[in-house]
Amino acid sequence: MSNTHLTLEDFYHLHHKMGPNELILDVRRPDEFSEGHIPKALNIPLDQLVLRVEELKKFSQIYIHCKRGGRAKTAFETLGQLGLKNIVCIHDAGMDKWMESGYPTEK
Repeated sequence: MSNTHLTLEDFYHLHHKMGPNELILDVRRPDEFSEGHIPKALNIPLDQLVLRVEELKKFSQIYIHCKRGGRAKTAFETLGQLGLKNIVCIHDAGMDKWMESGYPTEK
């Protein structure tokens, strides 16, 4: 996929078809993540991303999201500057809208 940005709704329709080498990256704080997250998401808070870059390079595609979209954009820019090309930013919304929409979550 060459798209570097997706809407939350587009991601919702796509996330069921994700392959085993694709990742949902939640860059919220751990306390936010524990309140509810997208099933199978990995939580790496924004301030810890640079420490985990090597781990993230192994995925074919990474979908980055946060609470409302701001931290996802920052994470997308940071990872892009660190050389990752396998990243997609869910830019228009985040967990708030995901939960409001009634999409599946886990705690």
